[in-house]
This record gives sequence, structure tokens and C-alpha cells, in this order.
Amino acid sequence: MAFIKLYRKKLEQNYKFLDAIFQARNIQWGVVTKLLCGNEIYLKEIIALGARELHDSRISNLKKIKSLDPTIQTVYIKPPAKRSIESIVRYADVSFNTETYTIQLLSKEAKKQNKIHKIIIMIEMGDLREGVMGEELVEFYGNLINLPNIEIRGIGTNLNCLSGVMPTQDKLIQLSLYKQLIEAKFNIHIPWVSGGTSVAVPLILKNARPMAVNHFRIGEALFFGKDLFTGDTITGMHNDVFKLYTEIIEITEKPDVPTGEMGENVAGNTFSISDTEDFGGTSLRAILDIGLLDMQPQYLEPEDSNISIVDASSDMLVVDISNSKNKYKIGDLISFKIKYMGALYLLSSDYIEKTIDLN
Repeated sequence: MAFIKLYRKKLEQNYKFLDAIFQARNIQWGVVTKLLCGNEIYLKEIIALGARELHDSRISNLKKIKSLDPTIQTVYIKPPAKRSIESIVRYADVSFNTETYTIQLLSKEAKKQNKIHKIIIMIEMGDLREGVMGEELVEFYGNLINLPNIEIRGIGTNLNCLSGVMPTQDKLIQLSLYKQLIEAKFNIHIPWVSGGTSVAVPLILKNARPMAVNHFRIGEALFFGKDLFTGDTITGMHNDVFKLYTEIIEITEKPDVPTGEMGENVAGNTFSISDTEDFGGTSLRAILDIGLLDMQPQYLEPEDSNISIVDASSDMLVVDISNSKNKYKIGDLISFKIKYMGALYLLSSDYIEKTIDLN
């Protein structure tokens, strides 16, 4: 059975690295846990690090967090669906919002539950996902300011999540100007200006963040140490907090080119054979006990650099081990580094065992 392993020490070092950066700059931050898919043993690891604010886009995951530690501040990081209002008020202390009607429903439900529900107003700043248009922000804010049982905790934005628009110093300055505009118009104080996700970490490291932007939501940088501007690993961080381990279930020397009438495979792809193919060539292939049901090959990187991924079917992954210096045999494990989306597939699968390296 394939399994994914979390390396506790590497996670702890990444967390301390980020926490030191944020504390030195007087920035509040929350850990985005949606990658963990509500896995209890991994959520416990995050809580044990000292994280007091956890963000997720699944209500069931927030419910699990509250069951583990009711004192954790939970944040629902997408606009609430109408059918989920009761659960969001129950399990999320804060939610991201863009619709007046939805916030009115949250107000009514919060009153019913005798709670104060906090909201972040998300502002559209170019990436074209969720967000109130900037020219409508003052009117939007004015419609909410007197709603009972609602606390407007702050404003925020999302970048790089849909269209790939990157956060820049100018974008964050614009966000801080929205804070000034609302505070001047309504004579209030906005506690949070939430400047984005892991993609903004390089700007913070360069001290290119306006001081008014005082809150961030961090997931990918914590778990993968990635600089999303360059694609490199941030100096001082680990990119292998998670690793995938798969077992070899077959090793056979096979032709490089399939034979027979060609059609679509299980994934809907067609194998095309060119005139330059070596029809007499062979390679030593290993079949691993994992497939498309649990992962996508493009998000995996074999730790043995002399192994190459051939392709996958629903439950098996084929790799070429011809050039490897290791003498693999049936039952051996082949390990992979995982990209963010790869981990998301694996962690959402009930068929992949989740383990922890305690060393």
C-alpha cells in the first residue's frame, strides 16, 4: 500500500522560520490547512506547533479542528454558500465574504446562535476570482456596518489563485489605501488587512510590504518552502516536508513502443507513434502500487534522479528504472517528492496511508 509521510522536524523548522519572519514585522498570520483534508493526525501536528489560527475551505475540516481544540480561531476562506450558513457560523469564527445577501444571512444565523461572527471583505484586485469591485467597496461596507452579530474584522484580497496575477508592492499599497478610505469614511478602525497567501512571502522577505498590510494566510510556503515567484525553495526552508512512498509490484524488461491497434487509454489519451521511435528498443520497467485514482504523475518527482515516470493507469504507475544505479526488487519502496497539487490529491485519497516521521 502506498503511503505519504510527514516529516515532523522539517515542518517544525519551516513553521519557526515563517513565524520569526512575521513576528519581526508585527504581522499576524494563519495556517491554511485545506491541504491536510481534515486528517486528524496532521492537524494535531499543526496545533502542536503553536498555531492559533487555522484557515480552511471545507466546513467539515473546521469542525474537526474545533473538536481537537475549541480555542483555535477558525477561518472559512471562501464566500459561504447559502445552504452552509448554519454550519459556517457554528464552526468558523471568521469567514471571507463578497455578497451583502450572504452576510445578512450570516447575521441572522449568528443572532440565532447567540454568536458574533467575524467577516473579511474580499476585494477584487485583478485575479478575477472572488472579490467586491473597488469602486463599489464604500457602498458595500456601508450596507453592513450596522448588521447585528457581525463584526467586520478586516479587508483582504486573493491573488495568483485563478488567473496567475502576482502580488506586487503596488497591489498591496492599493489594498492599504482601501483601508484608509473606509476608515476615513466611516470613522472606524479595520484590524486586519489580509494581503494574501504564500505567494506574498517573497515580498515580505524583501520588506516590500506596506505596513498597513498586517495579515497573511500561509499554506504552500509552510509545507513546501516554495518561493512562488521563482519556483525555487526559500533559503532556510525545506521542500520535502511530505514524501510519497510506493511499493514495486512488478519489474520486467519491456519494449519501448506498444504494439497493436491504438485507441484512447483509461485517461482519454492516445499514444502516438512517430517514425523516429526505436521499435527494437526495450527498457526495464517497474510498476508501482498507486495510480490516477490517488495522484497525478506530473506532480511527482522521483527521489532517485535516474528514474523516469512513463505513465499511469487508474491504479498503477509505470516507471523506467533502466538507468538507476539501485538494484530494485519486488517489494522495494520508491519515494517521490511531491508538489502542492500532488499532495492535495494524495491527502484527499482514503487509499493512501498517512504517517509521520517522528525523528
